[in-house]
Amino acid sequence: MVGAGRQTQEVVDQAMAVARSDRPVLLVGPQGAGKEHLCRAIHDWSSRKAQPFVVVSCTAVNPALLGREILGCSASAHPNLSEEYAGGLARAAGGALLIDAIDQLPRVVCDALIKAITDGRFSREGDGATQPLRARILATVLKAPERSPFGDMPHHVIRLGPLSERREDILALAAHFLRIHADELGVRPVGFTADARNALMSEPWPGNVRELSERVRQAIRLAGDGAISAEALLLAGEGDEVPSFKDAKRAFETRYVRGLLRRCGGNISRAARLAKKDRKDFYDVIRRTGVDPADYR
Repeated sequence: MVGAGRQTQEVVDQAMAVARSDRPVLLVGPQGAGKEHLCRAIHDWSSRKAQPFVVVSCTAVNPALLGREILGCSASAHPNLSEEYAGGLARAAGGALLIDAIDQLPRVVCDALIKAITDGRFSREGDGATQPLRARILATVLKAPERSPFGDMPHHVIRLGPLSERREDILALAAHFLRIHADELGVRPVGFTADARNALMSEPWPGNVRELSERVRQAIRLAGDGAISAEALLLAGEGDEVPSFKDAKRAFETRYVRGLLRRCGGNISRAARLAKKDRKDFYDVIRRTGVDPADYR
């Protein structure tokens, strides 16, 4: 967990404390704030860390199949699915099951989950036999519901605020993502320019930590081994002149071509493959920008 602010430190302290418990945990926070990352941290800080960490997203699965995804099912429990299925509770045995967007879980499945936690046992769909519940349950929601999905049973609640409320974390997170993504891309950027740091701090970050991570990733692709500027981050200060769409597109193409050629040592064929373009089409882009590949060999 990366952060320099008091709010983040309080969240980390809460997470480390609940990691020692087996009670369910409900994490509340906006999209992209880092809820799944925090759940993984809780799991890694717990005595279950060597066991599976399984994620079931209630927004990525047909609602009619969410019972199957979580509880599992016997053969032919679903007309179009002839084989039995090990749900998340079984796959996460000994470890933790994260139910993302648990507020989207159908009421009947949520009631079955509460009963499983209460009784310490659960049944698969279409199966009268029970099996022990050996997975810890973690769950996320975007907003605190009027009634917890865990009902009246004892559980922990942790709120993770948007990045706009954790401005002290921005530069620390940006430096963290710079190191991570630079290693992934095989480049060595020298850091952020002063204008980039100012722009990072003034940006509202509606997409939260996830958006910051992606901005840094794309900036590294554009800047390569150079310093990351506000322009590479596609950020601009309040008083900065806004270029025309044509000029902005041309500037982007130029930065993109330079970054790719720098990374590929001026090899046009390799750069075209990375750009997922035909070599001839990519050469036309190079010629349009006026960049000389020989400068990068």
